Parts: sequence; C-alpha cells; structure tokens
Amino acid sequence: MPELAVSALLAPSRLSLRLLRALLWSVVFSAALAAAAVYGCLALAHVLCRPRRGCCGRPRRAAPACLHDPALGQHCFLTLRSSGLRLHYVSAGRGNGPLLLFLHGFPENWFSWRYQLREFQSRFHVVAVDLRGYGPSDAPREVDCYTMDLLMTDIQDIIQGLGYCKCILVGHDWGSLLAWNFSIYFPSLVERMVVVSAAPMSVYQDYSVRHISQLFRSNYVFLFQLPWLPEKLLSMSDFQPGGLTGPINYYRNLFRNFPLEPQELAMRTLLLWGEKDPYFDLGLVGAISSRFVPGRLETCILPGAGHWIPQSHPQEMNQRMWAFLQDLLV
Repeated sequence: MPELAVSALLAPSRLSLRLLRALLWSVVFSAALAAAAVYGCLALAHVLCRPRRGCCGRPRRAAPACLHDPALGQHCFLTLRSSGLRLHYVSAGRGNGPLLLFLHGFPENWFSWRYQLREFQSRFHVVAVDLRGYGPSDAPREVDCYTMDLLMTDIQDIIQGLGYCKCILVGHDWGSLLAWNFSIYFPSLVERMVVVSAAPMSVYQDYSVRHISQLFRSNYVFLFQLPWLPEKLLSMSDFQPGGLTGPINYYRNLFRNFPLEPQELAMRTLLLWGEKDPYFDLGLVGAISSRFVPGRLETCILPGAGHWIPQSHPQEMNQRMWAFLQDLLV
C-alpha cells in the first residue's frame, strides 16, 4: 500500500492520541497546581509553627554512623557500561548463592534494605544499590536522564557488571515499579521477583481511572511534576541540598508514555502489601492478580502494615521471602 495512503488511514488514530495526551497533560498540570496550593499552605504552617527551624532545612555535617556498619556489607562502586554513570552499592555474601538484587524506593537509599542484607547474606549474594540520583551514586540533573528506558538499562548493566546473567529482583515503591517493568522487557535476566508496595504502571493507570480514591492517595505525584517547587518544599524536612532533583525527576517522567497498553504478567512473583498503606489502595492487589498468568503470583497482605514494609515489618517480610525462595537453595 502506498505510504501516502497508509498515512491517511493512520491520521485519525494519531490525532486522537495527540488529543488524548493533551487532555491528560492538562489534567496533570491542573492537579499539580492544586497540589502545590495545598502543600504550600502546609509548608507555611510548618514554618510558622516552628520558626526557629527556618525554611531551608538543616544540612548534615557527617553521615550517620549506622551507614558504615560492616555487618551490612562492603561499600563498592560500579561504572555502568551503557551510560558511564558510577553507582554506589553495598554487597555481602558473594559466593554464597544466587544474586539477590535490591532496588529501593523514594525517598530512600540502600540502607532501607538493612534487615534483608543481614538476613539473606548467608545463602545469597545480596546487593543493595543506590539508584541513579541517590546518595553517592551519580546524579545527572536533567529530567531526560531519568526515563524508564534509561533506568531499565541501568538494572541490566548492574546485573551484568556484577558478573551474573540473571538475578532475583527485590523492589519496594519506585524500586518495585522498575522491577515490574524490567521483568516484562528483560525476562531472561530475572529468575524471580519480590515486589513490595507498588503496582505495574499499566495496572496503576487503569485502576486510577476507575477509582478516584487512588488519585487522592497519589496527590504528591502531581506536585512532583512542577519544577523546583517540590525540592523547595521537601528541603524544609531536612533533605540534603541538591539531593532531591534526581529522585523527583523519576516522577517527572511518569506520564511520558501514558496511556499504556495492558500487559500480561508472567514472572514468578511474591507480592507483599500493607493492609494500611496510605499511598496505594488495597484494591490494587486484585487488579494486579487479574493481569497474571495463573499460578505465577503469590500475594501476602500484612495486617496492620503500612507502606514501608522492609523497615517496619522486616521479620514478616523475611519469613515470606525464605519460603518463596527456598527451592532455589536445594
């Protein structure tokens, strides 16, 4: 068929997609301005109630001693093959079994996995990485340096740079979003997954359209679409100067590929969810299950738990992980 005819046939679809994306961005930025007004008022009240703290936070002069606990592992750096970025990670148990790769969430770092690093280093090679933009890892400032494609390539380079051809991927929050995506596009590099407190982006998109309560729970996502203001507001909570732009840029790329097509999930996965998670509806668990190939997903809803399960409920998480991974050690 002539190229001109093909273009003519596709023109209505392309126009509809452009209109849909324009509508999406108008809604996103309207919500962003509303969120900015609310959070701005909260920040002002914070300053007025605690005037001695000022409005710029308090820079730390030294890192907490717990970050250098030798029982958690050895601090190392890895230069990524594709981007040349240098990422910091903590490693323990090399030679003790398969690679157990931990991906942290926002606004965390490798230390959020301290309980799991201690627990699993006897039978696994455990590695907790500081993702690009976090901690001592390189942190480009441009928004385009934090697209999902680049983050996926980072994970691929980490696995191969550590000398492995596959891993067991463990993620929380943003780390879980990355893990979901990575298992879809790079399934040969993932043996199993443990996912905590996050849904695949396509599931989150479809669920949020049908459940406005989830949009209210995720109101901070809209605030993070704005330039400089989120960094300023969060710096009042003693975040390090210059340490917020990279992590918030993850959110600034969230809507780049919307709307997303539904995706079938097949990677053998353990999903852990807090019954009282303030950021994600419990109904997302059922939405995730509906996308899975039967028999490939194990779900566990922890009573009374919130969003920060690896740190707030480490014993329950570790027990579930041992049961899920036990057959790999036989």
